[in-house]
Amino acid sequence: MQPYKIVMSKVCQISGKKVMFGNNVSKALNRTRRRFDANIIRKRFFVPEEDKWVTLNVSTAVLKTINKKGISAVLKEAKKKGNYKG
Repeated sequence: MQPYKIVMSKVCQISGKKVMFGNNVSKALNRTRRRFDANIIRKRFFVPEEDKWVTLNVSTAVLKTINKKGISAVLKEAKKKGNYKG
């Protein structure tokens, strides 16, 4: 018997960005359904105010925002909006 594989949903924990659905459109305008996955990565961040490591599933766009503003500011905004419960 195979062990269960844990599958994480592709949702950003900070922005809430997730998978979208749409169509593949051929040259003859035939349409077939497809999905647009969000570019989600699992990343560890060190939060100096709390003196601990936090592991988050974030989109690459949010990763750029974290590099710009800092992890503490981004987490504070996300808690204020209600997206992050940590």
